[in-house]
Amino acid sequence: MNKRLLQKAFDAVTRSKQIYETVLFVENSTGSFSEYFGYGGRDIDTPMIVASITKMFTTACVLKICESGRLALDDKIAPYFTEEQLKGLHIYKGHEYSFGLTISDLLFQTSGLPDSFEDGNTESVLQGDIYTTFADSLAETKSQTPHFAPHTGNKAHYANINFDLLGEVLVKVTGMPLAELYQQIIFAPLKMTHTYLATDENDFVPHTYYGEQKLKRPKIIASSGAAGGGISTPRDLMVFSKCFWNGSLFDKIIFEQLSIYKRLQASKGPICYGGGYMQIPLHGLPTLFMGKGELLGHSGSTGSFMFYYPEKYLHFIGDLAQFTNPALPIRLVMKLAMMAK
Repeated sequence: MNKRLLQKAFDAVTRSKQIYETVLFVENSTGSFSEYFGYGGRDIDTPMIVASITKMFTTACVLKICESGRLALDDKIAPYFTEEQLKGLHIYKGHEYSFGLTISDLLFQTSGLPDSFEDGNTESVLQGDIYTTFADSLAETKSQTPHFAPHTGNKAHYANINFDLLGEVLVKVTGMPLAELYQQIIFAPLKMTHTYLATDENDFVPHTYYGEQKLKRPKIIASSGAAGGGISTPRDLMVFSKCFWNGSLFDKIIFEQLSIYKRLQASKGPICYGGGYMQIPLHGLPTLFMGKGELLGHSGSTGSFMFYYPEKYLHFIGDLAQFTNPALPIRLVMKLAMMAK
């Protein structure tokens, strides 16, 4: 990529009135091209809330457990929960689907389960720093109406509860706390020494912004678990991104099962979802049909992003540290991919 054009694109981001701190790290798969840009005191070793990028950590663990034979994508989740926990979780048009949900339904966001935060309650972060238990999340989900029956046609609906459930399954299957499992399967082997899952309000959780307001929400992040509780740095995430996509973390045969994409709800724009990660086609209307290939990875509600562009073997990692507009990192990464020659 042209460094001058990258700098120009980054400078355009920093001129936005919504952006107070940001970082961008771009590298190709071999490392022969590597550039980063920081603003507001950020660099590639500054800790960041990775938010929903955490879902890819969870995905990697699910695949490793599947590889060991202790889990399969078509397994039902019912054996890992009590009847009381699942009963009433997914009732659609009078039919109870709760006990038929599978690992695949959760991983591919095809369960149809609702999500209060993702379905429009983003301003809840302004109401204070509150720890939410898994039981609280189940109760909240049961109070809402599902969007469709599980695995219905090409439907997918993004909901954090899907990964909350996956995290609980991983804990039950392995007998290990989720933070310890991440450390054993991902962080330690990849030497991601500045990456961890926040599990307690006393864990260090970086700030982010909601408009002009600087937010410190350690309890919210610590209770986000498998769906969004990760803390990392751009440098560590670059290591993870490369290993995730080059197949060194898990068997490629299992990984191939994940590349079945379904369009998410309209509020998610052009984003499709595969098995545990986002897919953004670059050849459609948002790019005026001028783009090539696709972006694979994840963004987070706090402005974090980690995407791979296979067409040019490029990895885009960064954080815009802004809660109010989750579309900003998506638009930035699409623009960067379009600049690649």
